[in-house]
Amino acid sequence: MGESSRRLLQGWHLFWLITVLLAAMCLAMLATVPGEDGIRLVIRATARTSLALFALAFAAASLRRLWPGAFSTWLLRNRRYFGVSFAASHAMHLAAIVAFARLDPVEFGTISPLANRIGGGLAYVFIFAMAATSFDRMVALLGARRWKLLHTVGAHYVWLIFLVSFAKRIPQGPEYLLGVVLLLALMGLRLWARQAGGRAATAA
Repeated sequence: MGESSRRLLQGWHLFWLITVLLAAMCLAMLATVPGEDGIRLVIRATARTSLALFALAFAAASLRRLWPGAFSTWLLRNRRYFGVSFAASHAMHLAAIVAFARLDPVEFGTISPLANRIGGGLAYVFIFAMAATSFDRMVALLGARRWKLLHTVGAHYVWLIFLVSFAKRIPQGPEYLLGVVLLLALMGLRLWARQAGGRAATAA
């Protein structure tokens, strides 16, 4: 891999690469499937890209602890950029949801009751708060303890919202079951890494 390719897969270059690809995907879907069907397609697609990016950020530290190597080191080094890319993907998801709600408010109200909107809205508050505090200056302003609390609570709340959202849609297709399995595996991986870290500290 050349130097330019390596730079493209690091830091903000990686973020912009992912974001541009996501935007191109959404525009292509809307261009080829116009109207409400295209918007619904974008909603489903960005839900999946958001889950994938969230999974990479959520699992990065655990993978590095359990299986140190080139990939897990690269993933952990770029965890914040996967996290901000996840926020960008979910912002596109939100934009598509808002477009759908304006296009067909009756159907939107039927499939998305108030309780769902409140729970999902709180998830967005956490997502954008975590994205906004992913910079060194914001970490310094918040303080390490409060920053860690925000990102720990926020990440686990978003994980829970993903789990509930995918679990209740399992009857709609097997891909939702795969999402649930992935989310449970992510939590299992995190608990395993925490346990392994505790044993290592005790042994030391």
